[in-house]
Amino acid sequence: MRYTGAPARRVELERLLASEGYVSSADVAARMGVSEMTIRRDLQLLESEGRVRRVAGGAAPAGVGLPFERRDAVDGSFKRLVAEAAAAEIAGCRTIALDAGTTVAAMTPLLRAETVVTHSLPVITALASRRPGALVAAGGHYQADTRAFAGPLAEATLRNVHTDVAVLSATALTADALWGTNALDAAIKRIMAAQAERVVVVADGAKLGAVAPLRISDSAIANVVVTDARADAEVVAALRGRGLIVRIVA
Repeated sequence: MRYTGAPARRVELERLLASEGYVSSADVAARMGVSEMTIRRDLQLLESEGRVRRVAGGAAPAGVGLPFERRDAVDGSFKRLVAEAAAAEIAGCRTIALDAGTTVAAMTPLLRAETVVTHSLPVITALASRRPGALVAAGGHYQADTRAFAGPLAEATLRNVHTDVAVLSATALTADALWGTNALDAAIKRIMAAQAERVVVVADGAKLGAVAPLRISDSAIANVVVTDARADAEVVAALRGRGLIVRIVA
C-alpha cells in the first residue's frame, strides 16, 4: 500500500514498531512506496516527539533496546565484511577481549588468539565448542537484550585480566563519542578498553553519524575503527583528524 500522506505514514510507522519491535528504513520505504529519505525524516520527527528511537538502519520503539537477534539481522552482509577485516586487523594478538556486539560475534570463527576474554554468551558458546585455547568467560547478571553478562561480578573479572587488544562495538559512532543503549554494557566496554593495550572498534557504515541515547565514551578510546564504504565521509575525516586509524572495507 502506498502511504503518500505524512500523517498516515507516521501512524503506520508507529503501528509497525509496536507489532514488530524494529523497522528498517529501507524495508519500510519499499513497503510504503516512498523514498528512504522520506522515511528517515518521518522517523526523525517521531523521535523528536519522543515516540520512537532511531538506531542504525532504522528505528525501535522509544526506550526499548533492540534485541540481539534483530540487531544481528540488520545489515548482515556489511557486518560480515567488517568482521573479516577486524579479524585480520588483530591477527597475531595473543590475548583479546570481545564485547557483546553482533559484529564482534561474527568474528568468532576467524579468531586464532591463544586466549579470548568475553562476557558475550554467543561468543562463549561458539568458542567453547569450536576452537582450542584458553577462554575466560566473565559471568554475572544476564541481560537478554544483549545476550551477555554484566554488572559487578562481570566487571570484577574483567578488571583482573589484561589483553593485547579489545574489540568493541557501538550502536552509533560520531566524531567525538561511542554511543549505545545499555548502561551496564557500556560499563563493560569501558573496562575492556582500560585493560587493553589497543582498542579496535567495529561499526558497519550505517552506525557512523547515527543516533543513540547513551554516551559510552569519547571516541579517542579507540585506536582503530573498522567500517564499510557506506560510512559518512565527514565522520571518517573527523575521526582521522583526532588521530584514529579508520579502515574502510569495500
